[in-house]
Amino acid sequence: MGGESMTHTAPRSGGSDTGPVGSRTGQRLSGLAVALGLVLFLGGFAWGAVVYRPYTVPTGSMTPTIAAGDRILAQRVDGAEVRRGDVVVFKDATWANAPMVKRVVAVGGDTVSCCQDGKLKVNGKEIDEPYLTKGEPAEITGFPTVTVPEGRLFLLGDERGSSLDSTAHLTDAAGGTVARSAVDARVDAVVYPMNGMLPRPTGFEALGALSSPGPLRTIIALVIGGAVLVLGGGAYGPIAKRTGAARARRASAEPAGVR
Repeated sequence: MGGESMTHTAPRSGGSDTGPVGSRTGQRLSGLAVALGLVLFLGGFAWGAVVYRPYTVPTGSMTPTIAAGDRILAQRVDGAEVRRGDVVVFKDATWANAPMVKRVVAVGGDTVSCCQDGKLKVNGKEIDEPYLTKGEPAEITGFPTVTVPEGRLFLLGDERGSSLDSTAHLTDAAGGTVARSAVDARVDAVVYPMNGMLPRPTGFEALGALSSPGPLRTIIALVIGGAVLVLGGGAYGPIAKRTGAARARRASAEPAGVR
């Protein structure tokens, strides 16, 4: 009798795979990425909340650097850390006792006056102020030389024509100056609209070191990096599942072997 010929068809499973998707190593790396991403993301936000304070600027006294309605982030600092050129948030009883934003142009021991050749003069040096509106003089009306007492600051708005700053308080007992202790924060960036970090006031470099920028860029990098890790780690499962399903379809489409 002739031999039997048998055809074997590859088994097909009609049930769904409810087991873990992807390789075990991939799953572990995915979980690690999500965990690390959450730490970086939440840690960045927590760091920012501790270091920075948000403010909305109600007036245009700091135009064009900061316009009315702009939202800013200001780093919490001690008044002793403030240097020439810094844009600060302060509160002084003789200045309406409300948070105000102005630029520090002179510190304790400095002499400041205006205007010679249309420029501010501090300690006998003319200061280049590129943050002013192009073509605008350092002051609309000049003021005599002021010697800033130790522990105090002389502040001006970048919109010199309308800013109620130290020049509006020259007849006060403190000669228009504000105590360092009145400073609450130093402005780092305009976040709405997204104008970014304030330009460095390089015109004051000849008089001494400038303040270093705060950690805002590092905080943003942590938040973005954390978000990328969370999204990337979370995407591993769906991608692995789709890849596995595609392989299964290709395998089931192959012709059954005959022997």
